Amino acid sequence: MKIYTRTGDDGTTSLFSGPRVPKHDQRVEAYGTVDELNSHLGVARALGLQPEAQDWLAQVQSDLFYLGADLATPNDARSARVVRVDTARVAWLEATIDELTAQLPPLKLFILPGGSPGAAQLHVARTVCRRAERLTAALAEREPIGQFVLPYLNRLSDFLFTLARWENWKAGVDETVWSP
Repeated sequence: MKIYTRTGDDGTTSLFSGPRVPKHDQRVEAYGTVDELNSHLGVARALGLQPEAQDWLAQVQSDLFYLGADLATPNDARSARVVRVDTARVAWLEATIDELTAQLPPLKLFILPGGSPGAAQLHVARTVCRRAERLTAALAEREPIGQFVLPYLNRLSDFLFTLARWENWKAGVDETVWSP
């Protein structure tokens, strides 16, 4: 199978079970940013993280493939192949955030992104996640999207923030407190 199709040479792309749209369509911007986020998580994992963090992020990367497919499939599309993000994935993020938070010192002040290389990359991923959330929220104002896409992205950014703090804590790297 060839990797190139030439069908996008005119500046359009196909949605799953849907029409062709411009490559700058809001839906394409949203799922493209989710893809970018997934790549940033791959960099974080390549930088070396705690074994538990590696496992959690492997799960998140898999979830993001489903989330991207969810965004790439109009809600009215007829396709049995698309698995939509569901409440169980949001609940898993919440439970994991709670588990990590219970281990960390209380957060009393704003902290600057950074620390260990892996934690710093998790902070980058968090900001890309927030951009994906903003783009997806704009899309949702224009057309229906999967019910749990926005809640998942919202919790994921919280998870990535908490995981970056946890990664620094496990590595013995102090957080840098913002001093206005």
